[in-house]
Amino acid sequence: MCKRLLSISRQIFSIRVLYPIFDSLFIHDSYSCRRGKGTHAGVRRLEQYLCRASENYRQPFYALKCDVKKFFDSISHSKLLELIQKRVDDLETVALVRQIILSFQKTQGCGLPLGNVTSQLFANIYLNELDQFIKHRLKISYYLRYCDDFIILGSDSSTLATLIPTIRSFLLDSLQLTLHPKKISIRKISTGIDFLGYVILPHYQVVRTSTCKRIFRKLSPPNKATKATVNSYIGITTHAKGYLIKQRILSLCAWDN
Repeated sequence: MCKRLLSISRQIFSIRVLYPIFDSLFIHDSYSCRRGKGTHAGVRRLEQYLCRASENYRQPFYALKCDVKKFFDSISHSKLLELIQKRVDDLETVALVRQIILSFQKTQGCGLPLGNVTSQLFANIYLNELDQFIKHRLKISYYLRYCDDFIILGSDSSTLATLIPTIRSFLLDSLQLTLHPKKISIRKISTGIDFLGYVILPHYQVVRTSTCKRIFRKLSPPNKATKATVNSYIGITTHAKGYLIKQRILSLCAWDN
C-alpha cells in the first residue's frame, strides 16, 4: 500500500510539473484529458466544423476517421522520454519521469498502463507530434483528436484518401505506431459522423447505438445501479436527442430525475 501511495504521489507531482509545460504546446483541437476540454467539448467543436465547412450542410463534405492500433501498448519509452527531455531541463524531474515510464512495459521498451494518472498526459505529449504534423505540415484546417481517435474533414473524398498513406508513414517512421486497418473510414457528413459516443447528423446528434446498448446492459438487472451512475447515463442523453432513452433509463430504475 505504501509503495502504491508513493507511486501515485510521484505521478501527481510529475503531472503538476509537466502539464503547464506541454499543454501550452498542444493544438486547440486536442480534447482528451485537458482542462476545459473533454468529450462534449470535442463533439461541440466537430458540430461547429461540420456546419462551417459545409456551409450549413449546403455543400457536400466528407470526414476521414482514423484510430491508432493498440496505442497505449505501442508507445515507445525511448521516444516518449526524448520528447519530454526536449522541454524539461530539470534532471530530477526527468529522472522521476523516466522511473514512471520504465516501470511498465507491454512489449520490450513499449507500453503505458491505462490506470496510471500520468498515462493520458504522456499520450497527449506523444500524439502532439501527429497533431503538429497534420496541422502544420499537411496544412489541414479541420482536424480534431481525442486520445488516439482523430477526424479530418475535407470537401473531396479522394483527397482525404490520399492522406491515409502519408499519415500512416509518419506514424510508423516518427512514432512507431500504426493505423488500425479496420478503423479507417471516409463518410459523407450527411450520413452522420460517429465520434466520442455520439453520431453527429445535420443540425442534431444522437447517442451511438452501441453506447445505448452498453448503458442498458449495465442497468440489467434494474435498480442495482447507484443514483450517481444513473445520473451520468442521463447526462449522456442531455447532449443529444435522447428523450426516449432518458425515459427508458428512468423507468428501468424507477427513479425520478
